Amino acid sequence: MDPTGLLARIFESTSNIDAGRKGFATKEREGRAFYERGIAQALSVFAEARASGDPQTIILAEYTFITQELEFCDEGDGDVSGSLAKATRSFDDAFVCLKAVSDSAGYKAAERTYLNDPKFRVGGFPKDAFRLACLAHGTRIRNILRTPGVDAIEKSLLKQRFANLSAARDGYFKKQRIVLEADDGSSGGVTQTGTDGNGTR
Repeated sequence: MDPTGLLARIFESTSNIDAGRKGFATKEREGRAFYERGIAQALSVFAEARASGDPQTIILAEYTFITQELEFCDEGDGDVSGSLAKATRSFDDAFVCLKAVSDSAGYKAAERTYLNDPKFRVGGFPKDAFRLACLAHGTRIRNILRTPGVDAIEKSLLKQRFANLSAARDGYFKKQRIVLEADDGSSGGVTQTGTDGNGTR
């Protein structure tokens, strides 16, 4: 999946969603059209990102979407802007993990700094910044889904984004396993037990 094309399509979708939301108050029909177009565009991009199975692509899509949401956020809505800003910072750390897990020797050395305690590991592997970012943002999306009055088509998008986070965790787990079991191709000393806070790896 072309990252440049992905970013451009997300920029367009978020612009349409924002235009639609702002248009509801003045030109409801036109605003609704922009809103539905933007949601449909975003759904398509997120579905393609998930189908790639690549955690980098999946997280890049989510990161770009929320940074645009933050850009369009009402200045008076401090709670939402604060939550979005926190999420972007957590994904900044997640990108660092994606780079680190590509360095076999370096990641193995870092892995030894994690306690052998279920609170700090998932499936025997480190519950690092990537996993924590997905977990925290997943909780945020789930809380939005529980909010009364969320539009039905926006719920579909939120559910897709939540599913993407699960796919990103699965893809990242595979990367961790490849690196940490690379010596002999077996499970080595890593015990495949434990789940994250959503009951999944």
